[in-house]
Amino acid sequence: MPLDPITDDDWPPALAHLKDSFIGRGNVYRVMAHHPALVSAWSGLRQHVVTRNALGDERLEVVILRVGHRLGAAYEWDHHVVRARKAGLSDRRIAAMRGAPDAMEGADALLARAVDDLVDHGRLSAGLQSGISTELGTEAMLDLIATVGFYTTLAFIVKSFDTPLDAEIAAELTRAPLAP
Repeated sequence: MPLDPITDDDWPPALAHLKDSFIGRGNVYRVMAHHPALVSAWSGLRQHVVTRNALGDERLEVVILRVGHRLGAAYEWDHHVVRARKAGLSDRRIAAMRGAPDAMEGADALLARAVDDLVDHGRLSAGLQSGISTELGTEAMLDLIATVGFYTTLAFIVKSFDTPLDAEIAAELTRAPLAP
């Protein structure tokens, strides 16, 4: 059953203070706005995961792209193709997130394996914990887990409610489709 993004005309008064923030700009958050208390609580975690994490912009996008791919969340994949390009990832590197980790380079392979482990088993194996902790640090490892959980929830929402892709993302991908 689709749950349409809330329009400006129907914006909940309880979320008036968030309308001009990221919540008012993305269809996934406009869907979440059907539950003002949830999207309000979500806001703080989103700020950490997206802007204050220990992974850094490029690694964060690698993780999100892998989650979007693994969970079949086209909305998240498309959004983060655009964001990954802005973070400096090449189309080749972005497209690699749809493939086998063995075909990826360095930290991308490690991060993709970690996402796969979390998606497939709900935990990081001891070997991946060790590799990530050594390569990126403990805080980055915890932020990686939080990011996978955060974007897994968003994937459940966009897939459950057939959330439409935001017009500006669709236009950007039409203008510059992902190179194979």
